[in-house]
Amino acid sequence: MLPAAAPRSPALAAAPAGPSVSLYLSEDEVRRLLGLDAELYYVRNDLISHYALSFNLLVPSETNFLHFTWHAKSKASKFTFDVFQKETALFIISHSHSHVFQVEYKLGFQVDNFVAMGMPQVNISAQGEVPRTLSVFRVELSCTGKVDSEVMILMQLNLTVNSSKNFTVLNFKRRKMCYKKLEEVKTSALDKNTSRTIYDPVHAAPTTSTRVFYISVGVCCAVIFLVAIILAVLHLHSMKRIELDDSISASSSSQGLSQPSTQTTQYLRADTPNNATPVTSYPTLRIEKNDLRSVTLLEAKAKVKDIAISRERVTLKDVLQEGTFGRIFHGILVDEKDPNKEKQTFVKTVKDQASEVQVTMMLTESCKLRGLHHRNLLPITHVCIEEGEKPMVISPYMNWGNLKLFLRQCKLVEANNPQAISQQDLVHMAIQIACGMSYLARREVIHKDLAARNCVIDDTLQVKITDNALSRDLFPMDYHCLGDNENRPVRWMALESLVNNEFSSASDVWAFGVTLWELMTLGQTPYVDIDPFEMAAYLKDGYRIAQPINCPDELFAVMACCWALDPEERPKFQQLVQCLTEFHAALGAYV
Repeated sequence: MLPAAAPRSPALAAAPAGPSVSLYLSEDEVRRLLGLDAELYYVRNDLISHYALSFNLLVPSETNFLHFTWHAKSKASKFTFDVFQKETALFIISHSHSHVFQVEYKLGFQVDNFVAMGMPQVNISAQGEVPRTLSVFRVELSCTGKVDSEVMILMQLNLTVNSSKNFTVLNFKRRKMCYKKLEEVKTSALDKNTSRTIYDPVHAAPTTSTRVFYISVGVCCAVIFLVAIILAVLHLHSMKRIELDDSISASSSSQGLSQPSTQTTQYLRADTPNNATPVTSYPTLRIEKNDLRSVTLLEAKAKVKDIAISRERVTLKDVLQEGTFGRIFHGILVDEKDPNKEKQTFVKTVKDQASEVQVTMMLTESCKLRGLHHRNLLPITHVCIEEGEKPMVISPYMNWGNLKLFLRQCKLVEANNPQAISQQDLVHMAIQIACGMSYLARREVIHKDLAARNCVIDDTLQVKITDNALSRDLFPMDYHCLGDNENRPVRWMALESLVNNEFSSASDVWAFGVTLWELMTLGQTPYVDIDPFEMAAYLKDGYRIAQPINCPDELFAVMACCWALDPEERPKFQQLVQCLTEFHAALGAYV
């Protein structure tokens, strides 16, 4: 996002008479890089924009040139300078009364990965004088094509006025995406064979006929192999569909709050992001492996030992949710210092038949948000891990409970419907979730399982994001095992997470788009008609869930942006907060 207008700190303060230096990206250049109609000034009439300099601009892989516009114009022949020191620049110039001014520069570069990119090249000399007329210089950023990498580039520009010993240092940071090139097919041998076919009639016939024979055999084998694969896939699809239908019907009969039986999902391909280009490689991301099964129960208890409390302080009341081996209770926590003070809480615990692995995962996953403080996060506050007792995980109480169950309850036309939820209310919920995720992104915490089932809500419509402890047990239809003995939220996962097990804030943005879709459909299941084994192929081909009924075009556009195949093309959570806030205000104007 282009940095907003901000107060500029002076790096060079001149009297009414003196040189005036400006350095910026033109409107055409900003439109090419960011898609915005604006100029991006780094230095404007001697004033440095620190926000602009601190903006680490991403350079797309297909962009190999950057263009900077600059000039140093004279206001008069006499000028005076003062001393300034700021975060971005240091400029100290003594008073002068020269009638001729000259702004000299030195230009240098640093690259953190020379395997992926060579040293940037410019079409001006490494040092010289800033032109006194409006000029443009070009910086070439060429990838080597040897590896896939995100390259950090630092361009340093030193400015000196009238050859003094004092100078200003401007640092420009860029990120450039580089990808490995496909190997070029060598044709030298083919050229020799072709020449012999033309000029050597003795060898021409056998060479040509042999080549045709082998090509024909290869084509026939490929066709047979392709037909066999198609038949196998169709058979597997039919078998999986039968299993999926059976499991859905079984789940509907066992859950107290069932999903509407008339639910159908349409899938959209046209006009979805990146549907024309198949993705075969991804930029370097922070990789998060799920290694919870390698943690022992003793290690899990040790991590939460500092927040452990006595079991006697907790009283269990109603069961709010129940699964095969886990339960969530409405509990009461007695204050340690004053027994007369009580707090309502959620209490997560397990049944007697729960295995040690399941207990360990509950404790470990409950720590995902521990130590984080934000109005839209619900971290754990205490645990009970006494010997001989089933562990308990305690967190603050939200009286309308799980967000997914609440949305489905709102969809039912029954007397116990809490209230009619407006579109403005749903957008407000989305803003709160985006705010909480923006905080996690700033803290470099990856949730990896954002969904309505992992949020809670109270009677003021305040929403808080929770961890995913017990979610696999309480919402079994939202998780699937794809042959690796690990249940994952397949329908909420980004393509790079499904294929390469890569997770980042960008993959959380994808899951947020699906969560926004859940909000607008009041708790429907996304991609309900798609076999979990085929999700990756569907996403890679560009298919997405279609626009929900009564969902405005502007809001669906936000969802679609979250589902771009390239993680770098998805919006950041802070951008989503701003966009949804503006949309919410627009809705309020018509209410």
